[in-house]
Amino acid sequence: MDSVNLTDNFLIAMLTMSDPYFGGALVYVCQHTSEGAMGVIVNRPIDMNLGTFFNRVDLPLEQVDLAEQPIYFGGPVQLDRGFVLHRPVGEWQSTLPVLGGEIGLTSSRDVLTSMGSLGVPRDALITLGYSGWGAGQLEAEIGQNAWLSVPASHAILFDLPAEARLPAAMQPLGITYAQLSEVAGHA
Repeated sequence: MDSVNLTDNFLIAMLTMSDPYFGGALVYVCQHTSEGAMGVIVNRPIDMNLGTFFNRVDLPLEQVDLAEQPIYFGGPVQLDRGFVLHRPVGEWQSTLPVLGGEIGLTSSRDVLTSMGSLGVPRDALITLGYSGWGAGQLEAEIGQNAWLSVPASHAILFDLPAEARLPAAMQPLGITYAQLSEVAGHA
């Protein structure tokens, strides 16, 4: 697994996942290197919408049609920070371009200001916190059958509601989440 790069892939938490943060989670991997990995959970909306979020961070939301957009639990790391997964990448103060440069993960306030005033970027998913793994940690968890990886679809990220994302990510595999085995098998 040393040479595998899961950037721009989905991670599907297996049924054996005992970590309550990740049970039933669909994670979009934004970066995966030899030093570790980071991503955001994309199927866990929290009890907060964009209108409430903008109010809490003291930003005006002139694009009122965005007010009901959900905010997501992105993972247990830096829960006090917002992260915006968006396309196109654009030119923001603090953006991690994802493999291929079609998607960015931005943690600077300027992207929020633009969303509130101009509605740009329109394709955006805002999370509180992110998911992170140290060097070799994700590879070890995959080796223990904690995660299943599948190629990501940007349409799943930005065109589907949260509850449809996990089933859609699994569709190319020809199985449903309920069909995953709780018992790991090795040949």
